[in-house]
Amino acid sequence: MFIRKASPEIEVKEQTDSKSFNDFNIPDILKQNILKLGFTQPTPIQAQAIEPILQGRDVIGLASTGTGKTAAFLIPLIDKLFNSRAQKALIIVPTRELALQIRESLKSLTWDMRIFSALIIGGANMSRQIQDLRRNPNIVIATPGRLKDLIERKAIYLEDYSNIVLDEVDLMVDIGFINDVKYFISKMASSRQSLFFSATISPKIQTILQAFVKNPITISLKKQETSENVDQDVIKVSNPAKKIDQLHDLLIKDGFEKVLIFGRTKHGIEKLNTELTFRGFKTGALHGNKRQSQRQRTLESFKRGETQVLLATDVASRGLDIDNVTHVINYDLPQTFDDYIHRIGRTGRAGKTGYALTFIS
Repeated sequence: MFIRKASPEIEVKEQTDSKSFNDFNIPDILKQNILKLGFTQPTPIQAQAIEPILQGRDVIGLASTGTGKTAAFLIPLIDKLFNSRAQKALIIVPTRELALQIRESLKSLTWDMRIFSALIIGGANMSRQIQDLRRNPNIVIATPGRLKDLIERKAIYLEDYSNIVLDEVDLMVDIGFINDVKYFISKMASSRQSLFFSATISPKIQTILQAFVKNPITISLKKQETSENVDQDVIKVSNPAKKIDQLHDLLIKDGFEKVLIFGRTKHGIEKLNTELTFRGFKTGALHGNKRQSQRQRTLESFKRGETQVLLATDVASRGLDIDNVTHVINYDLPQTFDDYIHRIGRTGRAGKTGYALTFIS
């Protein structure tokens, strides 16, 4: 299942079927901001999701990673908040990195529109977050743990929010946040718009979501289990003691310019990071034991190309949009096939061909 050739022509065909952003009934300033980001045609998920969200429908969106799900919900939400300042939106995501990325996208799309946001995540100063909430932001982007803390401290009242987005919703359910999600929604206004997005939604999760939505439209654009733009292969390990040497030999090859390596444990990632640094590679490590400031500096360094290799646990596999990742290497096998899908989705984005290699014994 780890061997498949890329078929980028499938993605190109889908793109050419899309309408223009000018066809949507959204403010001119929002259209200008979209154009400044270099976007002219919506991706398939954007082309199909934006209009029903603009109409006020609840939406469950399922599309392969790297296809533009974030803008698919941000663009119509921005339209709603721009036209009605009384509206407020809550976006809940499973990881801090994804929350930071969504906020950056939001800032770019709302340039000069006077739409403000607050970031509510663990590992950051809670007092400052409480101050940000007191400024009455239009949008709150939150991870579940910190959001629950601030609800209990009465720093945020969810009944003030009539729009909710759950991004990477399957991960939140899988890692035990389902009761928190139910708690959050129970606190919100009964009249609300609910938007749920992910690359993978199992039938079980879909059943759970149905209890949170009213007459939803489900959009599914996932035609294959893995990205069509990713060339996948395996690296056979005959001697575990030589595994690090096999990785070394890969990383010194031409073309391995921006490599994301996934491991199973925090300890294993740190050990591998130390070894690769000793061997002269420019590396960074991303996992749950790092302070948020460290995680953000490491991620930014990799995005800017200052480091060649980013080593990460699965905290980095969900939703992160990192330009021009040439290779994803599964140094340790993912626990589930869905985890594999999300990992390799960090490459082969925006119509480019990427490469995924998985070490197997």
